[in-house]
Amino acid sequence: MTDSDRPAGAPGLPPTPPPYRPQLGPNPLPTNEAEALVIGRQHFPEVGSPGGPSELYVHEFDIGYLIHASWPAPEDPTARPAEPGGTNVVISKIDGEVSFLPNFPPESAVELYHSARNRRVS
Repeated sequence: MTDSDRPAGAPGLPPTPPPYRPQLGPNPLPTNEAEALVIGRQHFPEVGSPGGPSELYVHEFDIGYLIHASWPAPEDPTARPAEPGGTNVVISKIDGEVSFLPNFPPESAVELYHSARNRRVS
């Protein structure tokens, strides 16, 4: 759908958003770290690109795979990061659901994921 095909909405209001596209099938369910990495790569900039991570790592745990990035060391290690933050991606072994977590160390991120998942199930 091009912008010209989309309804303009009411004058003075933002344009009407594109229609919601439902998921056409189940989330892919990774069976190993390599498959999880393929899914996780979709959620990070290209590895090695300017501003992208230098490498992606997979940390397997009981109910999922945690994908986290390594970033090049800053030129000035005493300077504040240009883009603080970041994210970890978790792909569930149960249903393939992709979740995003703060850029915590792997053990802390896994603990946070367990806590959040338990709240949703309860």
